[in-house]
Amino acid sequence: MQHRRSRLMKLSGQHAVIEPDGFTDGAFILSIGGAEQSHVDLKHPEHIFYEYLRRIGNIIDVVAPAGERLRVLHLGAGALTLVRYIQATRPGSEQYAVELERELEDFVLKELPLAPETRLEMHHGDARAQLAAFRKLPKFDVIVLDVFAGPEAPPHLTTPDFYAEAARLLGPAGILVVNVGDDPPLTFARSQVKALQSAVTDVAALAQESMFTGRYPGNIILAGGRQAWNPEWTAALLAAGPHPAAVLTGMDLAAFADG
Repeated sequence: MQHRRSRLMKLSGQHAVIEPDGFTDGAFILSIGGAEQSHVDLKHPEHIFYEYLRRIGNIIDVVAPAGERLRVLHLGAGALTLVRYIQATRPGSEQYAVELERELEDFVLKELPLAPETRLEMHHGDARAQLAAFRKLPKFDVIVLDVFAGPEAPPHLTTPDFYAEAARLLGPAGILVVNVGDDPPLTFARSQVKALQSAVTDVAALAQESMFTGRYPGNIILAGGRQAWNPEWTAALLAAGPHPAAVLTGMDLAAFADG
């Protein structure tokens, strides 16, 4: 695809647009309602352009040895950037994705096809309602929630009950990863730390270092599971960047959550 393509999404009434990124051959940007949402490099899906997605990719990198297959559930699919990344770095991984807008994923898969060997099962509908479809399946190694930002967050996807429901789909060593976008003073992000803490054993927060001052808009990635956070993961994530990176756990994270 060399030119701009557009598709109307029935539920939201917004247009999804896919167009070349203008810099990298074979790379494209998905925009929805005029706002950039995802970046895909078809030739090098192991390259993740957006900072917050790169940080999520780094978390996925540390939860299991390199190349080991994972079972992953994506709540919010977008342009399937992380699906492509996992297939490229952990071939044969079993992946599931939930997307509210059926037209969006039909559009994405037509214009930006997945690698033929990708094992992906798509589900369409509300992210919380769709959790029931996975209760009888084997547990997941990773669940990624990436469906909202700040005040636009669907309230039913921000509660301790929702996080607990999602966490029940994790295996013993599984990790729930949540992308939280917010503006100063990060009231929403702080509330989400506490909501996730109520649902899992331990939580870490990963972001650009300046984000934790509460003075800047941006994304904070939360990760938590049934086991205590591994301090070796902190070291690996700090080394992986993007720089300058910070990982908050324990008392440091509690101080941030309390504002």
